[in-house]
Amino acid sequence: MMLKEITFVHPWLLLLLALVPLTVVWYIIRQKRMKAPVHLPSANMFGKGGSVRKWLYHSRIAFRCIALSLLIVALARPQSRMSLEEMEIEGIDIVLAVDVSGSMKGEDFKPNRLEAAKNVAHDFIDGRKTDRIALVEFAGEAFTQTPLTIDHDVLKRQLDDMKTGIIEDGTAIGDGLATAINRIKESEAISKVIILLTDGVNNRGAIDPETAAELAAKYGIRLYTIGVGKRGDVLYHDDRGMPFFARADLDEELLTHMAESTDGGKYYRATNESALKEIFDDIDKAEKTRIDVTQYRQNKDEHKPLLIIALIALAIEMMLSLTVKTS
Repeated sequence: MMLKEITFVHPWLLLLLALVPLTVVWYIIRQKRMKAPVHLPSANMFGKGGSVRKWLYHSRIAFRCIALSLLIVALARPQSRMSLEEMEIEGIDIVLAVDVSGSMKGEDFKPNRLEAAKNVAHDFIDGRKTDRIALVEFAGEAFTQTPLTIDHDVLKRQLDDMKTGIIEDGTAIGDGLATAINRIKESEAISKVIILLTDGVNNRGAIDPETAAELAAKYGIRLYTIGVGKRGDVLYHDDRGMPFFARADLDEELLTHMAESTDGGKYYRATNESALKEIFDDIDKAEKTRIDVTQYRQNKDEHKPLLIIALIALAIEMMLSLTVKTS
């Protein structure tokens, strides 16, 4: 259905339209002081024997008011918005499931894996302005940090609050995915997506990760899995600030199988911050191209015709002022 609406860039300028009636009042008072009877333009003047000359003379104020009104409206910058909508847009629902286990403090990312992931997720959220997004965190257990919401400011504040050591340590990938599925399975969105980010091997939890991935596929959820961290020894600092190295483990085979169990799902590996950003950019582009929605909107300035008519009205007034006298 084609819809058209008029908006104004500077709507407050429309208050100046109050000058139009003031102009008419000023004109009447001025004519009375000049002792010239005022008969504002009216077709009845011809039927009652009114003077054509007087009618033309006083019609100047009408053209002046028309010009003034149109100039004010033009200054307010009217715009027409044309939109074509063929279907109701539901958008995309996304759940970010983020590993917050102790190993996410690894400093092969700056300042560490978790903080780098949060920074990249911030940018990703900023680019999904019309989508509902939820946040799940998991370690040895999993819980929902933020349910599906369009309020991305609240979402980013909750993301900033995520940290290691708050919940029982470990890596319960299956529980993390199952919790994310519970947040999105009843969604009526055009597309349902879970992005699961981890740096470890499943070693805790009650739900098998592959079983959870099969459940995601059953509900039509697309799963992207991201494995973060470099291979080999990784630098950490303990609670006293003492450095130590620990070997990183990542079950890429499991994460790949989980993602590919869902329609269009994919596994990514990020070994540094720039690679992680490229992964989120890739997911962002993929999810934007999967939506086929007929929606067209265009804003068009409409002030030019008003200016032309206003100038014509002013020209007519000037011509009448120069050629028509009351006597």
